[in-house]
Amino acid sequence: MKSFVALAMISAVAAQRTITVFNACPFTIWPALFTSAGGRPSQATGWSAAEFTAVTFQVSSTWNGRIWGRRDCNFAVNPGANSCLDGGCNGGLLCDPVTGTGVPPATLAEFNLGAGGTDFYDVSLVDGYNLPMKITNNVGCGIPSCPVDLGPNCPAALKGPFDSTGFPVGCRSACNVDALNGNAANSPNCCSGTHNTLATCPSSGVLDYSYFKGNCPDSYAYAFDEPSGTALWTCTSSLNAVYTITFCP
Repeated sequence: MKSFVALAMISAVAAQRTITVFNACPFTIWPALFTSAGGRPSQATGWSAAEFTAVTFQVSSTWNGRIWGRRDCNFAVNPGANSCLDGGCNGGLLCDPVTGTGVPPATLAEFNLGAGGTDFYDVSLVDGYNLPMKITNNVGCGIPSCPVDLGPNCPAALKGPFDSTGFPVGCRSACNVDALNGNAANSPNCCSGTHNTLATCPSSGVLDYSYFKGNCPDSYAYAFDEPSGTALWTCTSSLNAVYTITFCP
């Protein structure tokens, strides 16, 4: 019986994976976390991260979810999805575990761990950009990233929102703009409706795809970006990679 219990405890430990979120920005951000599958992590769904601070937590070996940063938040005055200038979520500081996926524009770190023995992960700009980001690991697997500030030179039609000084703290995706205008249901920018396949939604038909992919070639820049070869990254699950998400690398 003791041996069985010991083996069960070892198995439980092995089923955990470690993620670190490091804020290298010279200002406070509010990271957020959303779980799609695989059980909820040990970390809260939202927290305050002062400049140059890190939080380390565990997720399951089959965790599927996203992590992103929020900027210019005030949860006391306006709790909810609009508490932050960008990246806000339903629930305020603590994102709702069911509906708190985040308000675009937001740079996303996306994970699908242990899928058929493989970890899939990426830095996604599909929902637009709001903070530079990279995902590193300790086992030599690939490093997705968007290490530059896309706000200042963002195409005019996509630029924003803006902070109190007029500085752009985001760059919307063309799909996000279509959604704001009520045109997302059948959009070449969103790869939706009659454009819902790779053949009918090439990158050449997505407004300003080249701006996002050209500046951040190792990111997921639109819904069907995998053929670029630098959108979706993989790592053998048995390596038990420890992943670090760095904002403002």
